[in-house]
Amino acid sequence: MTRPLALYPAIDLKGGRCVRLLRGEMDKATVYNDDPAAQARAFAEAGFERLHIVDLDGAFAGRSENAAAVAAILAATAARAQLGGGVRSMDAVEDWLSRGLDRVILGTAAVRDPAFVKAACRAFPGRIAVGVDACDGLVKTDGWAGHTGHTAIEIARRFEDAGVAAIIYTDIGRDGALAGVNVEATAALAAALSIPVIASGGVAGPEDIRRLAGAHPNIEGVVIGRALYDGRLDPAEALAAAGEAAHPMRP
Repeated sequence: MTRPLALYPAIDLKGGRCVRLLRGEMDKATVYNDDPAAQARAFAEAGFERLHIVDLDGAFAGRSENAAAVAAILAATAARAQLGGGVRSMDAVEDWLSRGLDRVILGTAAVRDPAFVKAACRAFPGRIAVGVDACDGLVKTDGWAGHTGHTAIEIARRFEDAGVAAIIYTDIGRDGALAGVNVEATAALAAALSIPVIASGGVAGPEDIRRLAGAHPNIEGVVIGRALYDGRLDPAEALAAAGEAAHPMRP
């Protein structure tokens, strides 16, 4: 491994609370914290320097629905945070980046309007990521309720040379299920692209992180969720597996 694997603890927002879904099903949400800002501080104190925030309600509504919770998270820590869910206009991208986000993630918009994504990349170099969420190999949109008929590689390749900072690849069937990361599909996507890939969905323990770290040099990081919340994955053990030193951040 030539560089540490970046770890992104997930904060998924539903109704202003921090939840985890099982395979993206909104009616199978487990509430882990009523105070997302407190959860963000806990992750920072554990040594994580990044956050992966998803506005679940916004993904279905097509607009930000948990803006107050996101703002509270950004005010609570100095973490490098990326946000997805309902960001579908240039005004929304500009607004969120002006509030201190490191990156905005465009998912549904990337499928429906690639030109918009490319324009956002030109306007905000290095600060736009594309979310590619797949079930049984095919990409889904609109909070995973919409079908596209396209593979992850087909969608991601639209943005080669567009200036996208990263492709965040989620295996929906494994998300929240503690079933293990789909290392093979993630590595295949990474090998097909020049854009760095961040894996998401299924992390159950440190071995998943180690496998990803050694799978392909174009895999930049991994999103971790339920395993952290359930206490199955110790933060220090996760950071060690990724090759990241645990340097607790100041709130």
